[in-house]
Order: sequence, then C-alpha cells, then structure tokens
Amino acid sequence: MITVKASQKIFTYGEVTNLTGICAEHLENLAKRHRLGFIARAKETQDNQTDEWFFGPWDLMVLATLFSRCAH
Repeated sequence: MITVKASQKIFTYGEVTNLTGICAEHLENLAKRHRLGFIARAKETQDNQTDEWFFGPWDLMVLATLFSRCAH
C-alpha cells in the first residue's frame, strides 16, 4: 500500500524508487518496456542536456500493482 498526497501530480524518479521499492535499474527497464512515465529534457550550460524521469499517479499505481519490490 502506497500513501501519497492527493495534490501531488508528478513524482520524480527517486520518489518512485523509494515508494515502490523497485531498484533504479529495474525501474528504468520497466518504464521503457511498458512506456510508463515521461522524460523531461533540461538544457544546461554549453549545450549539455540532462534527462529527468517523471511519473504520474497512474504510472505509480501500475508499478505498485504489477511489479514487486526488488529483493537485492
């Protein structure tokens, strides 16, 4: 069971790993394979781009329901 504030609409990559118990490696693979979440690209200095994964409440519910916590 995951409890979050009703007003929270977007969850960061770190928040999802802490809430679901799915490790970072598995979360990235699951998100890519099942097309969950979205990537926001931020342009930084000297044209270096950084990618940040974000997840909505629906994505969080799917991950928590279908995938178990990592044991490692």
